[in-house]
Amino acid sequence: MSEEIIARIAKELNITIEQVNNTLKLLEEDCTVPFIARYRKEATKGLDEEQILHIQKQYDYLQKLQERKENVLKLIGEQGKLTDEIRKAVMEADKLSIVEDIYRPYAQKKKTRAATAIKLGLQPLADWMMSCPEEGSCEEEAAKYITEEVKNIRDALQGAMDIIAEAVSDNPKQRWAFKDVILKSGVLKTALKKDAKDEGKVYEMYYDRSEKISTLQDHRIMAIDRAEKAKVIAVTFVYDEEHLEAEALKNLTHGKTTVAENYLQMASKDGCERLLFPSIEREIRSELSARAQGRSIEVFSMNLEKLLLQAPLKGRTVLGFDPGFANGCKLAVIDETGKMLTVSKIFPFRGKATPEGMERAKKEVLKLIRKYGVQIIAIGNGTASRESEKLCAELIHENSLDVQYAIVSEAGASVWSAQEDAREEFPDLAVEERSAVSIGRRLLDPLAELIKIDPKSIGVGQYQHDLPQKQLSERLDEVVMKAVNRTGADLNTASVDLLTHISGLNKGIAKEIVRYRDENGRFTDRKQLLKVKKLGPKAYTQCAGFLRITEGDEPLDQTSIHPESYDAAKALMKACGIERLGQEDISFPKEKVEGLGIDSYTLQDIEDAIRQPLRDYRDQYDTALLKSDVLELSDLHKGDMLSGTVRNVVDFGAFIDIGLHDDGLAHISHMSMKRISHPSEVVSVGDIVNCYVYDVDEVKGKVQLSMIPLADLEKRDAAYRNRKSAKGKKNNKPKKPEKKQVTMDDAMANLLARFGK
Repeated sequence: MSEEIIARIAKELNITIEQVNNTLKLLEEDCTVPFIARYRKEATKGLDEEQILHIQKQYDYLQKLQERKENVLKLIGEQGKLTDEIRKAVMEADKLSIVEDIYRPYAQKKKTRAATAIKLGLQPLADWMMSCPEEGSCEEEAAKYITEEVKNIRDALQGAMDIIAEAVSDNPKQRWAFKDVILKSGVLKTALKKDAKDEGKVYEMYYDRSEKISTLQDHRIMAIDRAEKAKVIAVTFVYDEEHLEAEALKNLTHGKTTVAENYLQMASKDGCERLLFPSIEREIRSELSARAQGRSIEVFSMNLEKLLLQAPLKGRTVLGFDPGFANGCKLAVIDETGKMLTVSKIFPFRGKATPEGMERAKKEVLKLIRKYGVQIIAIGNGTASRESEKLCAELIHENSLDVQYAIVSEAGASVWSAQEDAREEFPDLAVEERSAVSIGRRLLDPLAELIKIDPKSIGVGQYQHDLPQKQLSERLDEVVMKAVNRTGADLNTASVDLLTHISGLNKGIAKEIVRYRDENGRFTDRKQLLKVKKLGPKAYTQCAGFLRITEGDEPLDQTSIHPESYDAAKALMKACGIERLGQEDISFPKEKVEGLGIDSYTLQDIEDAIRQPLRDYRDQYDTALLKSDVLELSDLHKGDMLSGTVRNVVDFGAFIDIGLHDDGLAHISHMSMKRISHPSEVVSVGDIVNCYVYDVDEVKGKVQLSMIPLADLEKRDAAYRNRKSAKGKKNNKPKKPEKKQVTMDDAMANLLARFGK
């Protein structure tokens, strides 16, 4: 079966069976995903981290699926009810849920009405009724089952109908067919509850709303789930129940005329209304929520990855500026390596701000800028952010300073400031002063600073508190792992938090690396890692290529070339007459390379590293948007073009920081001239984009943005309206046949074709 699993995974990813086999073999050898993706490209033929993770997860899932199939077949077989049809259906099932549906009629149930009736010996009576007898009397047949516990004919018939009702609900093919019909033609209806409390009318659009299940968007599903959990709305399904009940009866009687028809009809109706429909509705709601949650997790992880991979502002001295009103603004000067030089505090906005207080604050900031040679001010985007921005902009202009500023997301800064690691690093600083350090470092090196914070606290998700936290954490950890290892780390400056996420390392080993560094000074050679406690040869193989050493004894240690390929790299340099690293204009003649025995993937990586030994993976992305002037809402007019930083990407659009108190929203319909399915097709978190003012609501302080020039947007919308109008005028043409309604027969035919009769 493992061969079938491997073949299925290969087909899903459109890769070869050999690639899947080699990847699984490397995973079994405890190679990490980043190591396989970077240094075993020859074996995997260049699979990336996401493909490797998919292989790992899908193989585990399909193995569990196979184990469950074998278990279910065994359990049904022990009851003497295993047929070739059941075996075929189980073996062809591609989901655990389908296997469970097949097993449902054979599962031992507790405390159901049917289970009680079976215990009372009424199964034969139910079987007789379901055989659709043409002669006889149900009452006379039921009289045969009267006992001390089954006191009369009525009780016997009711018990038999309870068994039949459960059989109707448990019929797997019928469940699948009914579910298919409801999914394709059903409607989800929401209505305001009588005693609902919805302050601010957050869920107003769901007070009375109906939408086809097949068209429900994921973010609407999340909003409905949240509103229902808050007891604001009630959610119901609308579909043709009478039609499905008639189909259920037809399936039960096979269209025969029978003396048990009335009882079968009552039992079938009860099975649908009491058991089958509620069960299918719960299942659909669960699947819709799981789908929406899965999509939300992917959006969160995508945003987090882009945030972590923002390009650093290298070699700058930064003033971290944590704004505040009553408690003042906290300041921290950070040198180009991330070292904190000094902290201070100003109170320009406390109480009734006075010109004198503002001047004192400006003088303190100016003193720090001149004393430490500050080049950039990183202003947190929290409370008093825009007031602080105005202060800095005025200071720059009044003193003709060669300084710029950037608005930095401070989400999670307070979380890190209160952590044990922060207290250990800055035991003499107050929590809010540590926040200023974090804000400054985020501009200098986003990855190194954000890695210290729980990803869920960084604030780039949607409905994150409604998501399954274990699944969310696992996915975000994968993103962190990918971002850290694609970037690598400086072995002599990396923090414990950063080292913890490096391939092959854990927190214990990371602490030992820092301890070794503190006790012995700088690492000068990657081989010294083997002297670190707890770090053995296996861990060394996995981590060495991701840890860089600048100005060390071995020039190749500053590159992404793995030590296992040093001989190959040196042979290549010798063959091509290259004396030093960093010559971008050099070539690698084919005739001089062919005889070295280096595989094509490793060769390409070595060549790139020789040309650009200090290349940072993040350099391909935007750095923070630097400014020197402030923007007010009153400055904006419809059509104005602005530059802004994408702060968050959600299903319905992107929030863009254009310098106002609140981010502006570019709706998905205003992001591209072409139809797009998700905003992530156009922008990512951290992108610096040009956008246009679409609408300004001065009362609410909100701005709607467009990433399309408004003239182009109007042309596009006008063309759409004209097409729609022209389509409506074609009355002389014969109407297209209406789309065929999904019927029970269609659904059953599809399922029978798939699973057999």
